[in-house]
Amino acid sequence: MLAKPREVFVYNKSKETFLAFRVAVADSMLGRLVGLLGRRSLQPDRGVWIVPANSVHTVGMLFSFDLVMIDKDFRVVGLKEMVKPFRVVLPKLRAESVLELSAHTIFRSRTEVGDELIIDRYEAKKTPTRNCTEIVAPIAQEIVPFS
Repeated sequence: MLAKPREVFVYNKSKETFLAFRVAVADSMLGRLVGLLGRRSLQPDRGVWIVPANSVHTVGMLFSFDLVMIDKDFRVVGLKEMVKPFRVVLPKLRAESVLELSAHTIFRSRTEVGDELIIDRYEAKKTPTRNCTEIVAPIAQEIVPFS
């Protein structure tokens, strides 16, 4: 059984915009090899983060996407908009990893070379569970009967 891939969000700290909310982490040999292959499209809030990588190919791809190359400090060192199928993106020596994001993400987020990104896992905060007596007891003590 295949485990669900880890997902992260990508935030452009320099421009204060989100690039994507649900980006799958491809850090295994198989995950890096597959990337977006086999998908027919990519939703606007999704993508794949390929770690480590400094170039990609789109042989076998069925759609265009945006490519963001980042260094070890999460600074953008290269951008390619609308990478078409059956292309090879040449390596960027300073790049440590690449983000494959939906088309027009770079334009929408105003991302430029030199921008600092935040890539982190999203964890919903769990609300503490309380039983009814914990909630009602303080309220009941404040109720003053009418005389």
